[in-house]
Formats: sequence, structure tokens, C-alpha cells
Amino acid sequence: MTPSRPERVTVHAPATSANLGPGFDALGLAVRLYNRFDATVRDDDRISVRVTGEGADELPLDERHLVVRSLREAFECGGEKLPGIDLTCVNEVPHASGLGSSSSAIVGGVAAAAALLGRTGPDGGPDRDWIYQIAADIEGHPDNVAPCVYGGYTIAYRDAGRWGAVSLAPDPRILPVLCVPSWRLSTEHARGLLPERVSHADAAFNAGRSALMTAAVCGHPEILSAATADRLHESYREPAMPRTLELIRDLREHEGLPAVVSGAGPTVLVLCAAAEGEARANSPEIAHQIDLITRRAGNDWDIRPLRVEPAGVRTPSPHP
Repeated sequence: MTPSRPERVTVHAPATSANLGPGFDALGLAVRLYNRFDATVRDDDRISVRVTGEGADELPLDERHLVVRSLREAFECGGEKLPGIDLTCVNEVPHASGLGSSSSAIVGGVAAAAALLGRTGPDGGPDRDWIYQIAADIEGHPDNVAPCVYGGYTIAYRDAGRWGAVSLAPDPRILPVLCVPSWRLSTEHARGLLPERVSHADAAFNAGRSALMTAAVCGHPEILSAATADRLHESYREPAMPRTLELIRDLREHEGLPAVVSGAGPTVLVLCAAAEGEARANSPEIAHQIDLITRRAGNDWDIRPLRVEPAGVRTPSPHP
């Protein structure tokens, strides 16, 4: 490593909720729940991995770990070989739950590589555009990667052979509330349930609702219930997560709350909203909505009100 490069970096990569109802593979939201990755360059070429928190007893502790694989890919994209690394992962994001745990690992690994390579963005922080291109290539679809990198509410797309994303600030009257079940569902299984073709009517419906979703999140939360309606993916996935869809229907039909599948599921995302002012979990209006969610969910769900993460992946000042 050159003297101008750090030999140790810390990365905080947030959880994300993607799709957001009609925005399949396009819309995403970053929330304040994080995986933290500490990467230290070794004097030899060995790779060591330590994991605490979510997945501690399940994840590989060698080069197969997704953060290490992402580090390696990013170093190769930077024209260099990955050096030996001591990696410590402190995981808060539940695995296989529709909260972007794999995207957090991928973005965290690429962001760590960017910092170790001495790459910074125009503001002196992470080189987000470089990180996004590599991370989206690794992930294969950008809806979770984009909010993890840029924060806020994101619209992800691909154009002219490159990944693109727009990050917008959600209306402060909106508070995401996650209902995390004790059971899991792999993204691969959930995607495997989707049909190869859908009707023109359903495609047109979702196109309109996706546009409406952006309006709802960015200034008109009063239309969230209509904006979050979907015909392209949620119902097709019901056989794999019937209780998730049952809870969504209960919340939408009986409580009037805009509930959707978070990512590939089985977590449920509810976009609670206050009539005015900043939404807070302890305000009477939002607390009432959370109480309605808790009553419908019962004891098998972990109800987590989480604020929006506005900035995405963070690399605090690298260690010298």
C-alpha cells in the first residue's frame, strides 16, 4: 500500500427495503439499521473473517464470505490484487428476510475496497458512483444496492450499459415500520415463483402506481395506500410466504395502512404517516398506527419502527 492509503477502514452499510409495492426491481428505501465492516490490511496474503450478530453461526469465515468476494472484485476493478485482510463483521441486518443483507455485504465490501484503494468522491467521502457500478454488477439487480449506496428513496435503472440511480429525500411525515418474522425466505426462491410474462393491463397498472409511489413518498403521503398497490410480484409469491400476504391484506383492508412485501420477503414494510410535522414513533398519531400493526401481527413478528437513512453507505475517516 502507498503511504497515502489507509491500512484499516470501517464501513457502515444500511439495511434496505426494495420494490415498495409496484416498483419491482426499481424502487428502494434505506433505513437506519446497519452492518459494520472493519477491514485491516495484513502483511501477508491470508484472509481472516470474524462475524458477530446476525448470521454469526452460519456464514463462511474465509474467502467465500460475500464481503471478501466483493472486496476482491472491487480490487480487480481497480487494477490490483486483493492483499491479505483481517475482516470483522458486526451484523444487525437480518438474513434472508427482505432487508437487503446481501446488498449490505456487497456494498460494504466494495466501499471498503474503495477506501483502501484511496478512492474518494467529490465531497471527500465514498466514491459512490464507482461503488454503485461494481456493487450492482455483483448483485445483478440494483433496487437494494442503490439505496444502500446513496441513501433515502431511490429509483434505480440501467441505461446504455451502465447502472443509474436517482436518490430523493422522503417526506419527513413518513416513518417506515418493519414487521420482521422469525422465519426466512431466500431471494432465489422468491424470484423463482414469478411468471415469465404478465398481462399488458397489469404492467400498465404497475407503471402508473410506480409513478404515483414517487409522488406519495416525496410529498403526498396521503396517497400511499393507492400508490403501494401491486400486480406484478406480491401475489405470485404468496405460496412461499402466506402469512406475509395475510398480514399485508389485514393491514391494508382492515386498518387502511399502506403495507407491502419488503424486498423478496418475508418482512412486511408499513409506511406509517403523520398528518403534519415529522413522523416519530412516540407521537400519538404514529404510536396508534404501530399499535394497530402490533395487534394484527401478533407475537410472531418483531415490529421495528426505523427512520430513513439519508446518506447511504458511510466510511468514517479511515484509520491511518
